[in-house]
Amino acid sequence: METTWKSLPVTLLNPIKATIKDFGFKSMTPVQAACIPLLLSHKDVAAEAVTGSGKTLAFVIPIIQILKQLDTPLRKHDIGAVIISPTRELATQIHEVIKKFLVHVPELTSMLTVGGSFVGEDIQAFADKGAHILIGTPGRLEDLFSRNIESGPSFSAGVRRLEVLILDEADRLLDLGFLSTLNTIFAYLPKQRRTGLFSATQTSDVISLIRAGLRNPLQVKVKEKESVTDERTPASLQNYFMVCESERKFDILVSLLREREKEKTMLFLPTCASVKYFNVLLHKLLKNITVQGIHGKIKEKRFKIFDDFRSSEAGVLVCTDVMCRGVDIPKVDWVIQYDPPSNAESFVHRCGRTARIGNEGAAILLLMPTEEAYVEFININQKVKLDPLEQPKSVPSLVNKIRNLQVKDRSLMDKAVRAFVSYIQAYSKHDIKFILNIKKLDFGGIAMSYGLLKMPKMPELKGVTLKNFEAMEIDLNSVRYKDKELEKNRQSKLKEFRETGKWPGLKQAPKTQTTPWSEQKDKALKKKKRREKNEKKRNRNRLTEEEMEELDEDYRMLKRRRKGKVSDAEFDKHFGMDDDEVDE
Repeated sequence: METTWKSLPVTLLNPIKATIKDFGFKSMTPVQAACIPLLLSHKDVAAEAVTGSGKTLAFVIPIIQILKQLDTPLRKHDIGAVIISPTRELATQIHEVIKKFLVHVPELTSMLTVGGSFVGEDIQAFADKGAHILIGTPGRLEDLFSRNIESGPSFSAGVRRLEVLILDEADRLLDLGFLSTLNTIFAYLPKQRRTGLFSATQTSDVISLIRAGLRNPLQVKVKEKESVTDERTPASLQNYFMVCESERKFDILVSLLREREKEKTMLFLPTCASVKYFNVLLHKLLKNITVQGIHGKIKEKRFKIFDDFRSSEAGVLVCTDVMCRGVDIPKVDWVIQYDPPSNAESFVHRCGRTARIGNEGAAILLLMPTEEAYVEFININQKVKLDPLEQPKSVPSLVNKIRNLQVKDRSLMDKAVRAFVSYIQAYSKHDIKFILNIKKLDFGGIAMSYGLLKMPKMPELKGVTLKNFEAMEIDLNSVRYKDKELEKNRQSKLKEFRETGKWPGLKQAPKTQTTPWSEQKDKALKKKKRREKNEKKRNRNRLTEEEMEELDEDYRMLKRRRKGKVSDAEFDKHFGMDDDEVDE
């Protein structure tokens, strides 16, 4: 396929050509060469291409050209294109690309709307400046379209002139559970539109979405030209795996990062708690390396961290899978996966953060000995071949240093415990349980790698024989917070606990059955309850001693009356009847 910009069957506008020149792109990628002409010729497109293949320009260029060439120009509050992205980072990245095109097309406007900001600000920004191109995440877009704005322009009215709808990273949108949200958004949009669906994989759910949102789409599947095995990652990407003993895994990680201190590395971890803990640890252990952490629970600083890492020449970004899809971070040299991801598709997307658009890069997956079969699985399931990589020659033990850091600050000890517990819980939910089996885990070795002072109490450890773990001889209550307010609050609660035996604010656990259940015991318990119920019923009908005496006295009076031993007046007086009552 011819990939020069001049080879396009349609002529691009001069402002678009100028922006492409500013970017320095001398030729198109295959997905751009396939999709740009189709979208410009009024076709719906469902495109599947490996991550890092240049999908963003494949829909941004047609959007600019279509809106620029409209017979009737868009008014201020008309929305000509909507781009739906699964994450804030990817939406922000797309918006930045569009803004560079709009430098040469000032008559068009764009707007970014994502969660984490006040929705009123977006409504006001739309009223002030409009948004010919609207980029956002599903939840925020649904919110804006469904709002009944009393004064000022509404988003639902603005989309009446919609020309293009783009669903970026569609498989990720569905993985995150946005199907019903997308259907709600579709209901607000005109049916006469051009729709582009871009995805790294086309699952059955994506195919269902294609049927619901696209009209007779042309499907485009772009493969790497050099690949003869249909690999799902770019040909310029080198994939490695390294087998590490459980208790030495973190030590090996630190050694790998030290070897690459002048390079740009993304480190993927399974949970938010792991990111929080590792981010603090690596800050303290890697003095010459800039370390930043990002995960789904970060709100305010998330964009700043993302932008700082994108613009940096070297450093480490510790992150969860919130950063595994679509985001384009320039010049990432290494991707390190500390654990196998929860599903096989995420493995490919993590690797795809490096070696983007023809650049070279490398990815390493760290595995424990019980997980080595994952290498063959990922080769068969995702067609990704992993080559073995030897451990660094010198790997000093860091467990004592990590424990000493925790002893100096209780907050770090808390983070360590939460990280370990969340890791075990995440491991138990792996899709590939026949390989990543929680019963095979070396809990003690992993706890040593995390630098735990003592093993926490958790259901997963019940009945487990711990190996490779040595608890630190220390009273955990003696570990203090560096933060004076936190420590003051803890001491107050500790005092109350010692006095009452109950930790303040902690709900007391209900009493649990201590004896094993059996059918015979269950029957005996039911029989006992029935007996108690009947006894209560009988008690309600039982007379008191005083009542029995009164009844006996009445009976004796009746007998004496029959024998004529008492007069009528005496009988009436005994039963409390006066003359009026008798007359009645």
